[in-house]
Amino acid sequence: MVLLWAILLGLLIGLVRHRSLAYLAELKLRAGWLVLLAVLVQVLILPLGQNAQPIVTWGMEFLHIGSYLLLLLFAVLNYREKALWPMALGMLSNFIVITANGGHMPASLDALRAAGRAATVEKLLIDGVSGNVILMSETTKLNFLGDILWLPSWVPFANAFSVGDLLLGLGVIWLLGKRPSPPTPLP
Repeated sequence: MVLLWAILLGLLIGLVRHRSLAYLAELKLRAGWLVLLAVLVQVLILPLGQNAQPIVTWGMEFLHIGSYLLLLLFAVLNYREKALWPMALGMLSNFIVITANGGHMPASLDALRAAGRAATVEKLLIDGVSGNVILMSETTKLNFLGDILWLPSWVPFANAFSVGDLLLGLGVIWLLGKRPSPPTPLP
């Protein structure tokens, strides 16, 4: 949910600085459908709400890894847009930790508790897995890239998030809040 807050903050900054978001339509981003497909996959494999199950459970691990491959491909195709660089680093970070842990993102119980996600903590303690998230332990790989950061529980939609999610969020804020490039003069 940190990305939701990043989108809102980026839109707010963009509105304050530009008074119009029309410049977003002028961005020459290629293969935007890859992002839409990756988001659709994420929605299908994420448990929505307290104690909910994901819509798709078969092959969820492969879908989780695949969604980040789609996002990385989008970033590579649009490498000229500098605001995508921190996003690409975040995508790569999440891809690495998810792949290293068999298609699951390791989550810190302390971070989830601090974010007020008691139901997720209970499910992880009982099952060791909740949707696409696994309980962080000494056997999980690259724990420092997992969900170790959190939004405080008083923030709506608070949750634990990773360093990769933070980088993704910063890139989203940059992309939505930046000033448009001045038009290139005709020769």
